[in-house]
Amino acid sequence: MNSKINQLYGFDPKLIEIAEKAEADCAEAFKKMEQTAEYCGAKVLKAFADNKVSEQCFYGSTGYGYGDIGRDVIDKVFAQALGTEDALVRFNFVSGTHALSVALFGVLRTGDKMVSITGKPYDTLEEVIGLAGEKGNGSLMDYGVEYAQVDLNEDGSPKLEEITEAVKGAKVAYIQRSRGYSLRGAFTVEDISEMVKAVRKGNPDAIVMVDNCYGEFVQELEPSDAGADIMIGSLIKNAGGGIARTGGYIAGRADLVELCSYRLTCVGMGKEVGCTLGMNREMLLGLFFAPDVVCASLKTSAFAGELFTALGFECSPRKTDPRGDIITAIKLGDEEHLTAFCRGIQKGAPVDAFVTPEPWDMPGYTSKVIMAAGAFTMGASIELSADAPIREPFAVWMQGGITYTSGKLGVMLAAQEMIDQGLVQL
Repeated sequence: MNSKINQLYGFDPKLIEIAEKAEADCAEAFKKMEQTAEYCGAKVLKAFADNKVSEQCFYGSTGYGYGDIGRDVIDKVFAQALGTEDALVRFNFVSGTHALSVALFGVLRTGDKMVSITGKPYDTLEEVIGLAGEKGNGSLMDYGVEYAQVDLNEDGSPKLEEITEAVKGAKVAYIQRSRGYSLRGAFTVEDISEMVKAVRKGNPDAIVMVDNCYGEFVQELEPSDAGADIMIGSLIKNAGGGIARTGGYIAGRADLVELCSYRLTCVGMGKEVGCTLGMNREMLLGLFFAPDVVCASLKTSAFAGELFTALGFECSPRKTDPRGDIITAIKLGDEEHLTAFCRGIQKGAPVDAFVTPEPWDMPGYTSKVIMAAGAFTMGASIELSADAPIREPFAVWMQGGITYTSGKLGVMLAAQEMIDQGLVQL
C-alpha cells in the first residue's frame, strides 16, 4: 500500500501486511473478472450502437409520455444487452422488490400456482406472496394464487428431481439467483441452466422467472442465455452502474414483458405511456458503466473474502469459487463483531462517513437489521454497503464498491474498527 495512503488512514502495520498479501493472492481472480467485464462491456457498447442511441434519447418527457424515443430505445438497449426479446425499464420501479412484484402480478392469475424452486424467497417478498403480513392486504395468495416451494439441499444446491415433480401444473417456476440472508452460494448461469432443464422436464409450459438482482454482468452470460423466460433486477444495483438514482427492469419474452407493463401502468396502454422526466440519460449512462462497476465490486468482494479469512473468519465465496453475484458473506460470530464491522464500513463511505449505524426495525424484514451504506444514492447496494439481520449466525452480507480503491479502503477500515475495539488480535 502506498505509504501516503496510510498517512491518511493510520492502518495498523500488521493489517497492511495482511491486506497486501490478500490482494496479491487475488491477482489471478482479478484478471478473470476484468476479462468478463471486457466482454460484457463490449455487449453493452454494441447494444448502444445497434439501437442508435443519440443525444435525442436523453431528453425527458412529461405527462403521458407519448412518443418518448429515449424510453423506447432504453428498453431495446437493455433487452439486447441482457439477451432477451424485450424489456421494461422504468424509473417508476421503486426497488427490486417492486419490479418483482409487478412481474409476479403481471403473469399470475387466480388459480395459478407459483413454485419457488430455490427455497424461501428474500424477506421483502414474503408479504407480496402472502407468507407474512395480514390476510386481505392484497398479496398473491389473497388473489387466489397458490404457492409452494422446493427447499435447497443442505449444501445450498437445488433438488433437481424434486423440482421436476413440484412444477407440474405450475404457472411460474421462480428462481432467486442471489443468496438473500442465507449462507448458500449465489447461483451461476450454469446452475440456472440445470434448474431450467429440470423445470422443462416436469412442465414445458412453466414460466421460468429469475430474480437477477446482484447478478447482472457477473458472468459473460445472463439467465436468459440459460433458458429463463423472464428476469428482473434493480437499477440501484448492478445494472444501474452507480449512476441511476432509482428504477428497475423486467426483461424477457415479449409477451410476458407486455403483461408486466399492463400491471405497471394499465391494460391496453402498457409500455406506450409513462413520462421519463429527464431520467433517460442516467439510466443509459449507468448501463454503459455497469460492467466495469460490477468488476470493481467483484474485486472488492474477493479482497474482503481473503482479508477476513486471514483474520480468522469464515467467508464465502472465496476468490476462486464460481460467482453468481457481487456479494460476500462473512460470519462474524456475534452482534458485537457484526456491528463493529458495519461501523467500519460506514467510516469508509464517501457520504455520511460520520454516521454510526444501528440495528432497526426495517420495513419488510422480520428481524432488526443493521445497514452500513454511505452512498450517493440511498440504498444503492452497488455502492459499498454491508447489512445483516441481528440473528444467528451473525453473518454480514457485503456488496458493492463502485471503484476498487474506495471498496478496498472501506474493507480495511472495517477490519481496523474491529482491531480498535479489541475484537481482532493481530
